[in-house]
Amino acid sequence: MFKKIHFLPAYFLVFAAPLYAEENIQKLDDMIVSAPFVESVDDSAHPITILDGAALRSKVGSTLGETLQNELGVTNQSFGSGVGIPVIRGQSGSRVKVMQNSLGNNDASSLSADHATGVDPIIAERVEILRGPSTLLYGSGAMGGIVNVIDNRIPEKMFDKVIGGAGEQRYDSATDESSSALKLEGGKNNFAYHVDGFYRDAGNTSIGGAAIDEARARQHDPSFNAVPAGELQNAYGFTDNTQSRARGGSAGFSMIGDVGLIGAAINQTERNYGIPPDGHGETPVHVEMKQTKYDFKSQLNNPFAFIEKAKLKFGYTDYAHTEFDGNVAGTVFLNQSYESRFELEHAPLIKNNKGILGFQSTNSTFQGLGEEGKIVPKSDIATYGIFNVESLKVGAVTYELGGRVESTQITPEGRNDVSYIPLSGSMSAMWQMNSQNKLSLAFTHSQRAPQIQELFSNGFHHATRSYELGNENLQKELSNNLDLGYQFDASWVQADFNFFHNWVSDYIYQQRDSAQLFNAADGEFVAKDSDCAECFPILHSEQQAAIFKGFEAKTVFPLLDNKFGAVDLTLFSDYTRGTFDKGGNVPRMPPLRYGTQLSYEKNAFSGNVRFTRGEAQTNSGENETTTPAYLLLNVGTQYKLASFANSEILLFAKGKNLLDENIRSSVSYLRNFAPEAGRSAEVGIRVSY
Repeated sequence: MFKKIHFLPAYFLVFAAPLYAEENIQKLDDMIVSAPFVESVDDSAHPITILDGAALRSKVGSTLGETLQNELGVTNQSFGSGVGIPVIRGQSGSRVKVMQNSLGNNDASSLSADHATGVDPIIAERVEILRGPSTLLYGSGAMGGIVNVIDNRIPEKMFDKVIGGAGEQRYDSATDESSSALKLEGGKNNFAYHVDGFYRDAGNTSIGGAAIDEARARQHDPSFNAVPAGELQNAYGFTDNTQSRARGGSAGFSMIGDVGLIGAAINQTERNYGIPPDGHGETPVHVEMKQTKYDFKSQLNNPFAFIEKAKLKFGYTDYAHTEFDGNVAGTVFLNQSYESRFELEHAPLIKNNKGILGFQSTNSTFQGLGEEGKIVPKSDIATYGIFNVESLKVGAVTYELGGRVESTQITPEGRNDVSYIPLSGSMSAMWQMNSQNKLSLAFTHSQRAPQIQELFSNGFHHATRSYELGNENLQKELSNNLDLGYQFDASWVQADFNFFHNWVSDYIYQQRDSAQLFNAADGEFVAKDSDCAECFPILHSEQQAAIFKGFEAKTVFPLLDNKFGAVDLTLFSDYTRGTFDKGGNVPRMPPLRYGTQLSYEKNAFSGNVRFTRGEAQTNSGENETTTPAYLLLNVGTQYKLASFANSEILLFAKGKNLLDENIRSSVSYLRNFAPEAGRSAEVGIRVSY
């Protein structure tokens, strides 16, 4: 099957060859790239977040999760400063699909909380978060949503310069991190190119108190029985072994004309980051990750009478994640993946209709190796999907329907094959009641096949310091989600409210074993009250029905708009509650958050003060610890210098966690060992040419 897929780009290359002689395609910067039928956020029946331009530059963090953590409904699942995965409405892993340029990233970040994503936000030109029918274009089971990071490595439009680009330099005092990024792009005569690179170097993370919350760490984890109270190796004012280093770069080109485009790119990313210790005094663990990607893209405009666009995307990813116990390689995860997408955007079948249908395939070989052998057997994973999304406007109401059928087969060495056929569908309606009021309602049925590690894990995982046990009898995860939204837009206030309720059958999660531990010294399972020096928790893959419900709300009041500048007051809040039908709480849910932001803007200067209250998370789940409430005070400023020498200079500065709170994130597996960064300052400059 791999050989057949390899020929797809070559076939489409021949098909698209005549496009070279044509003129530029139309610029599409104002479109929501991830949702092809929506021209703006206001036209969507679903919550959509877009970050680009100066707004993105002011929020870029060291990880994708950190970059998005202050967006409504989004939190950061950190695993030390080197790892940050976005959590949307309490969902993470494969339930939140992270893409690059509308193609799967195909790293291993969805498999475990300690795996860093191959996407670095410092090179991003745009980040989109969306939910609803359009998510079915990219996969089944993404009930949290889609995060699409767009870095323009294969240009889709011609540039107005032969040589252009931007350079960016940042410094963050929380981790003593220095980060640099550079891009060059331009083109002429239907040829466009893009080259970028970045480098990060950070030390240990400064925090507002003790690194380890010993009382909570001992509460449900009997692996601490062998260490007398008060004798954990704890650091104060910083989290040890959280240094990190990352570098990467891309090079791509495309030929662009009225007929369409064709292009290719190569990208490589390397990361080296430490895992915060748990106080037992073991040898420090660090991770070395390396990922190489090759991407191909082609598009034909109006190839047939009834087809407006035909698109092909193809990507190959070679990913390696090695966990070192000191200088000795321990757990190793390897993944080689091929992904292809073919899309057809058809002409209107009836008035005010738009539609897209297509085919997607992902073929990968994955394995997890440990000191004791294979903790995840080498497996061939093949997924094939057919999808269709249609949009229809009738009067003041815009309807959207989506459907997707997938086939997933996992062939592990030494085990029986497993296969699933996820079926997903979605429908929504957005009613433009009048010029000020909009009401939207969406229903999505989504099915997710279990992941390889949820099924077959059987071994000690060094970075998580746990023995992970999969479950070969897991069934498909079925979710039914209702999403109700209301928007009000007037001169005195802008308001946006979203409410959701999600019923999930056979929800898959990791549960800590309360009866026994794993003794790494002899490789045996022992009783929970054993006093062994190298005993670690056991995590089981389990499944039961769950319900998730919550809201996101934001109101913006313009307080001032005159010659002295513009002042806005924003009130915001979000909340997610996850419970099991048989009783108990879903682990690692975000708490209730609410707060206010005061923003000021005049000419080239802008600034804001943002105050967030996070309530205590007392619904922490079985054998999991609670997290206390916190107050988070951030400030930010930007100043855009007047253009000179055809360049534009953007200066920015941020003050983060100014109250120096020792914040422990309830969505983090390391909440008791690695709090969020303490009081810090960040400064930066970006020069665009």
